[in-house]
Amino acid sequence: MKFVHDPEGTRLPIKLDSTSNGEYVPIPLDKTSKLANRMAHEATSANAHRLGVSRRELLVSACGAATTLLAFNAAQAAAGRGAGFYSLASEAGLDKYAAAEALEGDEFIFDVQGHFVNPTGAWLDKIPEDARPLSGMEQAGCALATGKEDRSYLQCLGPDAFIQDVFMDSDTDLMVLSFVPSKRDEEPLTIEEASAARSIVNQMKDNRHRLYLHGRVNPNQDGDLEDMDRLKEEFGVVAWKTYTQWGPDGTGYWLDDEDTGIPFLEKARALGVKIIVIHKGIPFGPQSYEHSLCDDIGRVAKRYPDLKFLVYHSGFVPGQAEGPYDPSRNEGVDSLIKTVVENDLGRHSNVYAELGSTWRFLMRDPDSAAHTLGKLIKYLGEDNVLWGTDSIWYGSPQDQIQAFRTFQIAEAVREKHGYQGLTPEIKRKIFGLNALVPYEIDESLIRPLVGKDNISLARAHYREHPDPHYRTNGPKTRREFLNLMRWSGGRAT
Repeated sequence: MKFVHDPEGTRLPIKLDSTSNGEYVPIPLDKTSKLANRMAHEATSANAHRLGVSRRELLVSACGAATTLLAFNAAQAAAGRGAGFYSLASEAGLDKYAAAEALEGDEFIFDVQGHFVNPTGAWLDKIPEDARPLSGMEQAGCALATGKEDRSYLQCLGPDAFIQDVFMDSDTDLMVLSFVPSKRDEEPLTIEEASAARSIVNQMKDNRHRLYLHGRVNPNQDGDLEDMDRLKEEFGVVAWKTYTQWGPDGTGYWLDDEDTGIPFLEKARALGVKIIVIHKGIPFGPQSYEHSLCDDIGRVAKRYPDLKFLVYHSGFVPGQAEGPYDPSRNEGVDSLIKTVVENDLGRHSNVYAELGSTWRFLMRDPDSAAHTLGKLIKYLGEDNVLWGTDSIWYGSPQDQIQAFRTFQIAEAVREKHGYQGLTPEIKRKIFGLNALVPYEIDESLIRPLVGKDNISLARAHYREHPDPHYRTNGPKTRREFLNLMRWSGGRAT
């Protein structure tokens, strides 16, 4: 078979790199992650030779992903790390049946944090004529980049690429489109454009159930509270997305501030859209840092038991190692757990922990991954952890899905800290069943729809000869990050 993408097989199917979601400065790989990538490439060449196939043919198969994850395990073991690992049979790199058993699945996957950048949006009018936003991203080099327009390469990041990455090259069933913080006239994705992206999916006939929309609200910005009515009536938003660390003057807010947060929550309740999605963790910088912590989550969750609070990133801070829950820390994931514990919310409350960017970063730190997942399930409950990937910043989310399918917490760590094992039942909940509850989606109705719609048929046909690109779209260097901040109306940290 001829491959359009990476015919020489230079890209691994499970990606460990410095890519960020554009909300934090990319963090270079440590020596263990570099070793993991090197060992994966070496194992790929060896296994391809043993099977008599090309590197690319191996890499697009389940054996390619298994080879990569087994190499990651070996690198972590060599570094003396073993709290978390990818559980696969040792022969999975060569045995397609063993690989498929570990890496393929029929879970219902509901990604509650997805992103799309409009390649022709009004945000482009706000930047210099000679600027080439996002041109450094790998995906910007697709065949569409050869057009006559100065920024034709942006088509590589458009709706067709979104559908390919999310619904063809991954097992994702449903996705919620979310937003980045920005001034109202400088958004890389406005609600109108998000609605247009959803219509593209709908054009494939009977697929309107695949994509849902958030309405971005920052109550400390003029006009946002007043616009909530329009967002509900015209676009049918299913939740409200807010950034408590963000503000037009650089100052954030608390959800229980009487002049901003409370009016926002009261209006959400009045409009009947009762899901509040809050960016916590992944701080934008030192200014208003305290508002990136989760202190206010428990307070408002207790005050508004009829609202659902979905905490994006679970409070995680890239670059901070996660260990057992430490109530004196109040940083990272511990900040979320602490606010739930101190407000006596208990397990299975109206507070949910979401894994977008968090799981992706933790794939390079399995020990921190083990503690993050273990303590979230222990303190919030196995029904209150939600799947999110922050794609398309990280390209197709399939590698995140495959890595999570195989991930396990070491038995000794479970026993010492009272963590549950990541059983298939728990993973099914996290992958999608949990999110159906706050979004009030009936599993018995949605499963038949996604099983027979045009997306499902197109995916089945495509996978007879798959050709995933294994690229990422987010910034990988500080320079790329700073450029993205300037071009999107954000603030460089």
